[in-house]
Amino acid sequence: MADTPGASPSPRRPAEQHGGRMAPLARLPVFFALEGRRVVLAGGSDAAAWKAELIAAAGAQLHVYAADLSPALALLATEAGERITLHARDWAPEDLAGAALAIGAIEDDAEGARFSAAARAAGVPVNVVDKPAFCDFAFGAIVNRSPLVVGISTDGAAPVFGQAVRAKIESVIPQGFRHWAEAARAWRPFVTALGLGHHGRRQFWERFTRHALETPDAAPDATLRDDLLARARAGREDEGRGSITLVGAGPGDPELLTLKAVRMLQAADVVLYDDLVAPAVLDLARREAKKTLVGKSGYKPSCKQDDINALMVTLARQGKRVVRLKGGDPMVFGRAGEEIAAARAAGLSIEVVPGISAAQGAASRMAVSLTHRDHARRLQFVTAHARDGKLPVDLDWTALADKAATTVVYMPQRTWGELAGKAMEAGLDPHTPALAIFSATRPEEYRVAATVATLKDKLDAAVADKFRGSSPGPCLILFGFALGEAEEFATARMAEADTERAARG
Repeated sequence: MADTPGASPSPRRPAEQHGGRMAPLARLPVFFALEGRRVVLAGGSDAAAWKAELIAAAGAQLHVYAADLSPALALLATEAGERITLHARDWAPEDLAGAALAIGAIEDDAEGARFSAAARAAGVPVNVVDKPAFCDFAFGAIVNRSPLVVGISTDGAAPVFGQAVRAKIESVIPQGFRHWAEAARAWRPFVTALGLGHHGRRQFWERFTRHALETPDAAPDATLRDDLLARARAGREDEGRGSITLVGAGPGDPELLTLKAVRMLQAADVVLYDDLVAPAVLDLARREAKKTLVGKSGYKPSCKQDDINALMVTLARQGKRVVRLKGGDPMVFGRAGEEIAAARAAGLSIEVVPGISAAQGAASRMAVSLTHRDHARRLQFVTAHARDGKLPVDLDWTALADKAATTVVYMPQRTWGELAGKAMEAGLDPHTPALAIFSATRPEEYRVAATVATLKDKLDAAVADKFRGSSPGPCLILFGFALGEAEEFATARMAEADTERAARG
């Protein structure tokens, strides 16, 4: 049965979501361990020299089969010493036996096909340079901070684009990360010796990572290692205790998340999220984390708040790190107070990570200040949705009629007409600029600009025409004379002025 205006929405239960599977991959990115293993390279050209440099850098025992060597390859072989063995002849099928990889720098298609077929017959993964049809794997662009290594592939479609991406990543990954990655490898046995559980180990590496990000060019030393180990040892008694973090997901654009919000999502065991959380934000959570929809939407089937509180507490008591992910800022019309109280009553630790509010996101997209020295000395947030789904009866109508304020109305769609009518009765200027924004900061964002007196009719028309009965997404309404600075109203004023001039002849 459809919900009727004013009726409580039908309840639904929290539901674990199994979507968000890995999208199709043109190539599977893998990293071969080649230290001390035999690799065969057929060909002596400059192209062969570059592949030989990569393979030698990975620690392989490289065997090069070529009747003629380019100067570059000959020089590399001299510098590499015992890591490269030269065979002054063409390759033969028996040369491939026992190889970890086979690489052919071969111009002739027929010869390349023969090399590829021989390698596959020997069970050896093969790459023939610049001939994808003969390849089992591809070489991508590389960012080298070994043991931190980043590989980039465009599946051969756009090598120049891949190189540009590599250059971009090079610019944002400090050279000092090489030392941190080396320290991680060296310190791992010390961490293992502590006998920590999953959470304890993860917490150690999270602290390690924070230090690396904060001081990327500082060399990690034994003092830092001992301090981190001491903290991990001291925290063992708390390891089985869960936690709850309320995290603001922002209005939708994942780039508006705070760094701390991303870090909490990456550390979560369970993410309890609302309907208003954009899928792109949820994609940033740790892949292994369970993601459970505990949706609450006005006038639609919703999970009961008591059920959400109980699930949140139960999971945390099981030792899980629970992230309660909310659209916008959790402390603005997000029922955070009830969830904080539930956590505290259960004796659980709770933290709040603020987010960009829907109002801030909307203002940023309109490029308009919500406060203005000439038009708005006050900013007020109100909800147009009470517990019973109707307009709240205790709104301050005098404050809503204040021409020196900018007002942001949350959950306004069903009750905006009534709210605007009562505010105008209390003295709100009917010509006050008003703007509704759907799905603020998301690709599907849509705005309707009008005045307080005309916005309801424009909204009804937009929902009927553009959305045709489908869900238009989360809506926010803002009104106040500061909004007159927005481009939508400036354009409208210009159009009105043009019409008036035309009418005057």
